[in-house]
Amino acid sequence: MQSSIQLDTPTRWNDYELLDCGDFEKLERFGEFITIRPEPQAVWPKLLTEGEWKSKAHVRFVQKTSNSGEWQKLKKIPDQWRMKYTLINNEDIVFRLGLTAFKHVGIFPEQASNWDYIVESIGAMKTPKPRVLNLFAYTGGASLAAAAAGAEVTHVDSIKQVVSWSNENMQLSGLEDIRWMVEDALKFVQREVRRGNTYHGIILDPPAFGHGPKGEKWKLEENIAEMMRGVLQILDPKEHFLILNAYSLGLSALVIENLLKEHAGDTLSIGELYLQAKTGVKLPLGVFGRLLMSK
Repeated sequence: MQSSIQLDTPTRWNDYELLDCGDFEKLERFGEFITIRPEPQAVWPKLLTEGEWKSKAHVRFVQKTSNSGEWQKLKKIPDQWRMKYTLINNEDIVFRLGLTAFKHVGIFPEQASNWDYIVESIGAMKTPKPRVLNLFAYTGGASLAAAAAGAEVTHVDSIKQVVSWSNENMQLSGLEDIRWMVEDALKFVQREVRRGNTYHGIILDPPAFGHGPKGEKWKLEENIAEMMRGVLQILDPKEHFLILNAYSLGLSALVIENLLKEHAGDTLSIGELYLQAKTGVKLPLGVFGRLLMSK
């Protein structure tokens, strides 16, 4: 197995910008609207002044508990709006954004690097319609990218409302036939192992903590090794790629390498996703591992 360590950031966004970050917050433009949100990685001082932040922003999220808070509107902004991303195959994927009680707006912009990797990997495959599995799939950016590249996609998330949101994004993007599964990701993978089903591409972006639809508990450090044992068993042996992304404070890319290194014969890339702010600072937003079957 060959491996390399790299930094990766999206470079093709028109509808998104990280304007500044610091003092545990980030100033971002999503389409025509600018938000201020908490960011635990931004431990350095802001480069723009507090006055500049407030003058630019339409809305600010104020944390009330560890899991929730409220939005304070500074200018007129709708509760929902849309933005798009143009993939490397020139297909547009469209997202409906919204102000949720959990500081999220429905998209993780740094994941665009993975979306383009998905399109590139599928485009290089000999299989006419590769099977792709997206686990912990959230509002479906990776699912949309895979479908736009011609894959047969299975989308798994434990929250029914989020799966419905993903379905809405699929329709806005002019795509169809994604298979929606409201399930616990680990249980789904274990069943697929027993059934002998395989996938040409598997994408995982697990949270640090989470719950399945029946109260199943997920803790990244405790469950990720078991998850990866199952996932590696359902990769198609003849042709495949895999992306493991993890946003967890203090988690090293070397942990990802150790989880994937036993898949001998594949090319493994490990590294860190980040967003480049207009002010010049780089905001780290998770570590990743990408497996690609060597030709």
